[in-house]
Amino acid sequence: MIIISASFAVPADRRADIITLCAEHSARSRAEPGCFSHHIHADCEDPNRLFYHEEWRDEAAVAAHFAVPESGTFVKRLTALVGGRPEIRIYRAEAVSVADLG
Repeated sequence: MIIISASFAVPADRRADIITLCAEHSARSRAEPGCFSHHIHADCEDPNRLFYHEEWRDEAAVAAHFAVPESGTFVKRLTALVGGRPEIRIYRAEAVSVADLG
């Protein structure tokens, strides 16, 4: 599985527009093949910071997601609204049970 996290500061006067844009992108992305989860979250300690958490089947699904024209348009619109690109981290992960940790 591939996990993507992203975070970015949100100008207070654009927060509602940014959340709408991000929620639309998440809904569209969840419909793509290989997407297990794609959500935008607000930071409870700093309401002007938002986070993305995404889970994808594999690298091919992520590559296909990045190639969708709407994804490129989203990044351009978000960058313009927040004044910069989000900090993005991409991880390969495997599920483990609590029993496996003991």
